[in-house]
Amino acid sequence: MNRGILIAGNESALTNAVETETAKRAESFAVALIPDRFSGKQIPAAGSEDSLDQSSSEKGRFPLDWNPGSPISARTLIIAAENRLQRIDGAILVCDPPSVHNAAAGRANLDPADVDMLFNDHIKGWFFLVKELAAVFKARGEGILALVYPETNPKDDDTDLLKSAALASFRSLTAGLLSGAADEPYHTIGFAGIAAGDEAGFASFIIKQIDDVTRRGYTRPQAGKLHKYGKLGFFR
Repeated sequence: MNRGILIAGNESALTNAVETETAKRAESFAVALIPDRFSGKQIPAAGSEDSLDQSSSEKGRFPLDWNPGSPISARTLIIAAENRLQRIDGAILVCDPPSVHNAAAGRANLDPADVDMLFNDHIKGWFFLVKELAAVFKARGEGILALVYPETNPKDDDTDLLKSAALASFRSLTAGLLSGAADEPYHTIGFAGIAAGDEAGFASFIIKQIDDVTRRGYTRPQAGKLHKYGKLGFFR
């Protein structure tokens, strides 16, 4: 993986692990992070030193601003990534939304502002970004679109309505894209797994599969496949 890679995702251990693995193999990559803005949390400004994972803040890493709820921002993000990387050969989208603790306190206690933030940042944003990436890859006739999300215990999902809603939406988006992947000139592949406590292993598996697609010259068998990473490191 020595080409330009765009990583977009939530600020999370899984996203950081994907960054770390990408930094080992890619000459350059761009990163667009969705900040955790639920319930009035204060977060560092995008691009500031405090907002970056210091383990991968090095030459070849380009942090980019992104307002997920805006289709214009999605287009601007793609243009900025192409300017930095020369071109986007692959994109890794990581949906690992933060827990919204007030949601666990009871359905009646949901903050309307959190509901709006969920829809804008963690649902609409992925659809807008996928649309722009698909246009770029279709025009070029190649590329890799990788969609990543953690598998969770259904009982845990029940305690956090907003997080479970965001993951359910992303899973549905992934399934829809994978079902139509055979008809596209670029590769769409999905990754799901139990990541808690083993983010590094999951990330290593993701990057290995993407490397395999690149080495094979984008042959079709990998397109449209959902790779599952097992709890004990077994792949199924």
